[in-house]
Amino acid sequence: MRSFIGPFIATFFLTLFVLILQFFWLWIDDFVGKGIDTYTMLRLVLYLSATLVPLALPLAILLSSIMTFGNLGETFELVAIKSAGIGLLRFMLPLTVVAALLSGMAFLFNNYVIPVANLRMKTLHYDLVNKKPAFDLKEGVFYTTIPDYAIKVSKKVNDTILQNVIIYETSTGPQDNIVAAEKGIMRISADKRFLEFTLYNGWRYEERGNRYGNNTDFIRLGFKEYKKVLDLSSLALNRTSDSTYKDRYEMLSTRQLSKNVDSLDKSLRAFKERDQRELQGYLTFSKYFDTGWVNVKAPPIKKGAKTFLDLLPDSLKVHKTDATPVGVKQKVLDETNAYAGYVKNSIEGPSWDYDGKRKELRMTLMTYHEKITMSIAVLVLFLIGAPLGSIVRKGGIGTPVVFAVVFFVIFFLLNNFGKKFVKEDVLQPVAGMWLATAVLLPIGLFLIYKALHDSQLFNKEFYYRAFRAIRKLIMKKNGAAKEAAPAS
Repeated sequence: MRSFIGPFIATFFLTLFVLILQFFWLWIDDFVGKGIDTYTMLRLVLYLSATLVPLALPLAILLSSIMTFGNLGETFELVAIKSAGIGLLRFMLPLTVVAALLSGMAFLFNNYVIPVANLRMKTLHYDLVNKKPAFDLKEGVFYTTIPDYAIKVSKKVNDTILQNVIIYETSTGPQDNIVAAEKGIMRISADKRFLEFTLYNGWRYEERGNRYGNNTDFIRLGFKEYKKVLDLSSLALNRTSDSTYKDRYEMLSTRQLSKNVDSLDKSLRAFKERDQRELQGYLTFSKYFDTGWVNVKAPPIKKGAKTFLDLLPDSLKVHKTDATPVGVKQKVLDETNAYAGYVKNSIEGPSWDYDGKRKELRMTLMTYHEKITMSIAVLVLFLIGAPLGSIVRKGGIGTPVVFAVVFFVIFFLLNNFGKKFVKEDVLQPVAGMWLATAVLLPIGLFLIYKALHDSQLFNKEFYYRAFRAIRKLIMKKNGAAKEAAPAS
């Protein structure tokens, strides 16, 4: 256990760090240039770290178990233990208990901590993505991030002294409202809520009245010094209430998810019953399904009839005003199409709602099973890593990392494929979320069986000797075939 705990802690935090970097690699464009303070970024990293623990923990268990048993095999300690009459399963028992305890702790973490972390992470991430960029005035470019204003300067002597300043107010619509000055001093208030311009030697132009009418006033005001204050509150980080996302399936515990599943099941059953009642009024022919056609008497067939219209009696024919006969068939088709349109319109609205409820039910069940399977994965990957390390008999961070990455990629892909299939309604939530466990558990049991019998599964010398033996056998057969061939 002492040999295991060191590599486990190191690999866990290393894996967590790599996963955090992957997140920022994907979302870095949404955070750069927005003036996010250090405290907010630390909160984001904290919530993000908590949400990534279910993925980092199985990889850390897998890698550290391979390293631990690989080190023991490389230093021949496993050989000494087996020679003392202690079997592999007995030797694995302490770490198996540790892995089981970590699996239970992982479930508690997934059930009680992850929903809170997901909620805080979702709201904070939404706020940061939708936050406007921080104030950054560049030379020769209109700055339009502050609502209702466009600001342009020709030159910045430093961060506060500006030359040739133009402030255009866009809130007035098509009206002209411009302030232009030779130079100015820019400051941000101590509370960072206001941007203050002290402008020198300029003009203010303003148009009042109906722009498209004849009675408009154009006002020009010259000044030696003019102060303009802009509100920066729109650039601040707006906090979204946690209640906005608290009812989403990612933010719920297993008890709450189970309750939602029951509610959604009842809702879907109510949908079916309601639709059957509503459609019964349209599908009136359904009550004749069991009557058969025995008592239906066909109209007499006219002699010399050549078309469908000729078969109908005159009483069933409809005539236009120009005396052109129109068959009842076309009238029936038109009424049928109209009737089908009524039925379709009555079905489409509820069907969209029904599909939305079914998707929500799938996602809820998927989250419910994911909390269990991600905790079980800790134990399953240990059952793969421990025998694999005893077979490979290589310690350090070379060979163990290779095998750990291979099996973790298999686990990661199977888990993601299962989630994708559930979302697309290809697999049921139970089958999709337990797919990775169903594939990897037999592999773990197979590796344990091989380790118990001192398998040469990953010994390159074994494969080299086998290849050499096969090569000798082939050469021997070829030589025998040449001797048996008749001389020409």
